[in-house]
Parts: sequence; C-alpha cells; structure tokens
Amino acid sequence: MSTLPSFLNPNLEKSQRRQRKKDEVYSARSAAHSNRRYTVFPGSIGSTYLYNRYPCWLSVCDPFLQIDLASQIVRIATTLKVENAGSDPVSEVLFAFPDHQAKNLALLVATTTEGKGKTKSSSGSLPIEAVHPEGMPPALTWYTVSLPKGLGKGESLTLDMMAVFSHLLRPFPEKITQGDIQLVVFQDSAHYLSPYEVKRQSVRVKLPEPKVESYTKLENTKFSGSEITYGPYENLPSFSYSPMAVHFVNNKPFAVAKELVREIEISHWGNVQVTEHYTLLHDGAQSTGEFSRLDYQARPQVKGASSFRNLVAMLPPRAHSIYYRDEIGNISTSNIYSDSTKTLLEIEPRYPMFGGWRTSFTIGYGLPLHDYLFHSEGKRFLKIFFGCPMNEMVIDNLIVKVVLPEGSSDISASVPFSVKQGQETKFSHLDMVGRPVVVLEKTNVVPEHYQHFLVHYKFNSLSLLREPLMLISGFLFLFVACIIYNHADLTISKSSASYLAKLQWDEVQASIQQVLNIINRCIATHDKVEASLRDLSRTGDAQACKAARKAADNLLKELSKELKPLLTFLQSSSQAVQILPKVEELVAKERELQDRIMSKHSTVVDCYEKKSSGRDFDNRVAPIQQKITALRQEVDDLIEVIDEI
Repeated sequence: MSTLPSFLNPNLEKSQRRQRKKDEVYSARSAAHSNRRYTVFPGSIGSTYLYNRYPCWLSVCDPFLQIDLASQIVRIATTLKVENAGSDPVSEVLFAFPDHQAKNLALLVATTTEGKGKTKSSSGSLPIEAVHPEGMPPALTWYTVSLPKGLGKGESLTLDMMAVFSHLLRPFPEKITQGDIQLVVFQDSAHYLSPYEVKRQSVRVKLPEPKVESYTKLENTKFSGSEITYGPYENLPSFSYSPMAVHFVNNKPFAVAKELVREIEISHWGNVQVTEHYTLLHDGAQSTGEFSRLDYQARPQVKGASSFRNLVAMLPPRAHSIYYRDEIGNISTSNIYSDSTKTLLEIEPRYPMFGGWRTSFTIGYGLPLHDYLFHSEGKRFLKIFFGCPMNEMVIDNLIVKVVLPEGSSDISASVPFSVKQGQETKFSHLDMVGRPVVVLEKTNVVPEHYQHFLVHYKFNSLSLLREPLMLISGFLFLFVACIIYNHADLTISKSSASYLAKLQWDEVQASIQQVLNIINRCIATHDKVEASLRDLSRTGDAQACKAARKAADNLLKELSKELKPLLTFLQSSSQAVQILPKVEELVAKERELQDRIMSKHSTVVDCYEKKSSGRDFDNRVAPIQQKITALRQEVDDLIEVIDEI
C-alpha cells in the first residue's frame, strides 16, 4: 500500500502508527485479499444496514474516473455500470465521499446513459439525497441516487456522475514571493470508494500543464503529457481506499468572490437592469515580500506568474449600457467583444491580483425585457441565469435579488437546485408601498450553477399608468398652486396696521414713479430748447427759436402744476419720510436746471441779435453751460438713488 509522500505529511509517524492499528483490526478481511494492492477504509466491516435499505448485492463494473484539475475548481466525472446480482429489485444506489471532500462539494449531478454509439442518449438529472446510514465507516458523507425504475435481478444500468468541488486544491507552499510559481496539492484515492464491490476501475487525472513536482506512484501508474492514469485495478472489495496525492504547478486564476450580490430589476417599460457587486479575493498561495511593478511590467510571465491581470465575463448576447466601476469611480481598463450569440466583457482591476490580495468592483448592464419576461396561465415569469457570468470563479456567498415592479403579487421562485429563499421590500423613485424583492441565497457557487431559474408573479398592466399619472398630477398640482398663490390675497385682515402700511407704501411708490415721469418729461423739454439753439446757429431764424422757447415755457408750467399735488401727498404720507428729502432735492435741482437753460437761451438769442463777437459770446455762455452740465449730472444721480430706494 502506498502512502502520502513525507513532504505532504508532516505527521508521518503518527499516520503510520494509526494505519498499523487499522491493519491489525481488519487483518481478517485483508488476508482474504492479500494478493491485491488496496486498503480497506476504516470501519468498513460494519455494513449490516446496507441489507435493510441499500442492498449489498449490487456490484460496480468498470467505473472510470476523470479528475479535472485544470483550474482552481476540481471536477470529477465518473462513469460506472451498476449490476444487480441479487433477487430483489433495487431503486437506489449509494455513493460516498470523504468528509474533507464533501464539505467542499458544490454540485453533484447524476444521469443515466442508454444505447450505444450514435443512439447513445442521457436522461435528465436523477434525484439525489443526502443520507446518514447506520453502521457505516466514519468520516464519510453519503448520498443516494434514485433510479428512474427499479433494477431487477441480473439487470444493469450505466450512471454518469459529475461532482464539482471548490477549495479542494491546497497551495503548497502556502506562501510565495512575486517571482515564484504556484504549486498546489490534490489528495484522493486511486481506488473508487464505494460500499459495493468493484470489478474493474481506473482513474485519469488531468493537470493544467505537464509540470509536476511529485505524485504518488502505485501499481499500474502512467504519466503522459499532462495526464496521470491509475489502473486498471480489478476485483476491489467494498470501501477499498488507496491514498494518492499530486503536487503540481497551477498558475490559473484562483479568483474567489467572498460575496457577490446580483440585483436584477425588472421594468415593464422594456428593460431588465442587472447590477453585480463583487468582493474578490485571490485565494491562492499568499504573496509575501515586496511587490515591484517595474519587474512585473518588464516580465509579467516571470515576475507575476501566480497572479492574474484580467477576468472575462460572458454576458447575454444583447447586453447593453455596460459599465465597470469601483468605489473610486469608473474603470476604463475594460473591453467588450460581442456577436450574435454572446457578449464578452474583459475587465482589469486597478492592480494585478496576487495571492491574498483583495479588491471590490461593480459591473452593470441592461437587457431587453422581451427576451426574458414571458406570460403563462395568467401569470408573468422571468427566465434568467442564476450564478456568476465570470469564467472559472468560485463564489463563497451568492445573493441574487430580483426586484419586481410595484404591485406584483402571488410571487414564487423556481431554482434547479437548493437555495435559501426570502422576500424583502425596496423603495425607489415614485414608489408608494415599495417594490417586492425575491432574495435567493446560496453558498459555494461554481460555474455549473450558471443555469436558468424562474420567478413567477402576477401584475396588472394598468399599474403601469400609476407613475405617469403621479407625475402628471404632481406637476398639475404645482402649477395650480402657483396660480392660486399669485392671485390670492393672503392678508389676514384688511384693517390691520401692516396691511394699511403696505397700501400706503404702494401709493407712495406710485406717486414717486409719477414724479420721476414728470421730471423726465421736463428734461426732454430742456433738450428741445437746446435743440432750438443749435437750429438758430445753423439757420439764423431767431423767430423760430423764440417760438420754441415759448412752447417750452407753457409745457413746463403745465408739468409744474401736475407736480404740486404729488409733492403735497408725499409730504403728508408717513411712509415717504425717508425718500421725501431726495424727491424734494430732485425737484429743486430740476427747477434750477430749468432756470439755467432758459438763461442760456436768452443770452444766445441776445448775442445773435446784437451780432456780438465770438469772444464776447463765449464769455457770456460758457459759465452758464458749465453750470448746466453739473446740474444735469446731479439730476441723473438723484434719479438713480430714488430708483434704488
């Protein structure tokens, strides 16, 4: 019997002592098969319970095990033929796994095979149940496969078993530096572990590359390329166990999502939004020592052989609006390749992932609703994938949340494997009672779990109008409220002091505006007088200039009459106390300006009629013009001040 190599078993002496005791206890049974190389699994003598429910007269012929170690996920495909050598029909077959394997068992599928060659076909998955039979050896986990029909005397049936394991490969050494390759250890039995006798069997181990540090060498062992073959071994008793271990190079990405939250939100307006939040860990050999990015970029195949730089997600073919970001923001190091059958999303974290390193990120994409939502028997059902779209990724804890539209009822979920189900409520924009959320949770998820699942629910199509009507009603209410506010008199009492003060201030404002209008008309009249003087110098028509002066005098008198009652009102109003001095000053300045302009007019006409010299003309008119300019500026300033008040 071969044992594990010493470099894999630090407690070799203890293990050997335990094995010697086992050999002594079961020496009787071992002696019966002394000419064969096998170990009887501890405790295998007590199997009386098999006769009660799991008959012992079954035998296993030609089991062929293919162990795929090409990635971090271990896949064991077993093809075996079961024969009934007894007289009673058999409807169940018992299978066993060591506890250290069973605790990492992610998926177990059994099918039957009928026919040969081109007519060979496989049935659907057979029911599998975990059981705890009495009188069985310890440290084993048991499962029964229910056959599609009873197996009669002398009949046989071919079964195909697929077992998928995660976290079964152990890094050895457990810590490496940046430039080291990653070595892992796989341990199993070269003999097919079964409660039934095995007539003939063999095992084939497939490695990721033909680089092996060491492997257990037994009888009929062959190593060729990247495959190790054990067997064939014949006439093995029940519970035959022959330890074997393979220590090999595996630099494949050990990408493990410690938690993945997938949120699938349905919008009956035509879109299914998928958002995936990853908490990622490189679960390979721990990286120790310093990290040199310069060495990594110069020789990534040497100074980063155990790391991975990118991940590939296989999204549905019509995925759109794809994004990839983390807590910092959008990550631009991603590529998308799409065709009619799939959409490949290649993403790169912000840094290369070495053993023990962690990162978190989010990807999201939209899907057309009509590809995934269907109708049947008065209900709607969503048919979409469960699991993770990332290639060869293990998820320790997967939470899938299906957010249904508000108003959905009679909700149920159908998943092709066991999951923990629950419901919660999510509130989003324009929600009143919240949206129902179907929560599906599963641990130890592998790519084989990327299968369709269904969510059935009822939904009234009239509920689609709820949110548009809420928006229309909201805006309508806002507009009506604004109209009412602008036209309503919100004063508590029209006889209150504040209301009366407001009315008086409104009258004061109106009077001041009239005063400003009169002042502006006076200034316009002054401009006409100035214009008549310019016409005089051009045409020499003194009579026309005097006529313009007479018309301006009449107009200014009329404006002065209009101004008097306004000033009287402002002087009598208590609300105009602060602004009245400025108004009176403005009126006084305007009258002074008026007098100066009329004085200029009389002087210019007199000089023209007397035909005074230019020097005499300038000496008489220039001082008046300077005063007029200063007064105009003061009047303009006062008008601005009053406008601000």
